[in-house]
Amino acid sequence: MASEALTHTFSETAPISSATPAAPVPPDAPVVRLRHLTKTFGSHAVLRDLTLDIGPAEFVALLGRSGSGKSTLLRVLGALDGDVTGDILVPSQRAIVFQEARLFPWHRVLRNVLMGLPRNADLRERALAALQEVGLSHRLRAWPRTLSGGEAQRVALARALVRAPQLLLLDEPFGALDALTRLRMHGLLRDLYARHRPAVLLVTHDVDEALQLADRVLVLHEGRIALDTRVDLPSHQRHTDPRFPVLRARLLNELGVAQD
Repeated sequence: MASEALTHTFSETAPISSATPAAPVPPDAPVVRLRHLTKTFGSHAVLRDLTLDIGPAEFVALLGRSGSGKSTLLRVLGALDGDVTGDILVPSQRAIVFQEARLFPWHRVLRNVLMGLPRNADLRERALAALQEVGLSHRLRAWPRTLSGGEAQRVALARALVRAPQLLLLDEPFGALDALTRLRMHGLLRDLYARHRPAVLLVTHDVDEALQLADRVLVLHEGRIALDTRVDLPSHQRHTDPRFPVLRARLLNELGVAQD
């Protein structure tokens, strides 16, 4: 699917289709390309002249204090917030998972995964496969009210996967879960990412979560990128690597968090 170049505002997200791309896109071209992006609310600039590239299959975590513009940036990339200035390039195939699963309570699990998509056998098979991947093939006909918090977020991930996104946007998706469930969801997300390889932007307040999951970490401060660093650590057991606490201390310092 070809990327769409958007200036100042977004058109609607393109639906899944078999449309032929208008022109070939180089395989190493950025999935996200922002140039001088600015977003204001009244006289207050939430995002300030922000420039950013995210490459294909790159996993980027975005940290920042409350009010730094993290969720606003994610909403802009997801076409949920317009009225911006600057140049924006994002893929038409993108999906968002929020902290709340946002399931429709009057639809069962399978229908929630398929919500908004055309009704056809191929997409139903993709939905079944996605639910299998997140470990919920036995809950197809369950009502959302019967799901645990972790199960509801698994449904939200399956709903994102069935759209085969080139860009997956995650807005603190595990923030409301207990610590043990969150660790399990980290493992699931790593497995899904390794299998599907979308570009990912994860908004989080958790420095450890960012370092465990991402290849690259950004710190946003007053609408600008204050730090952009690679996470050159092994994909598993990162917390045991001697470089982990060094990176962690650097990020906490950038966030203004006092350390013992």
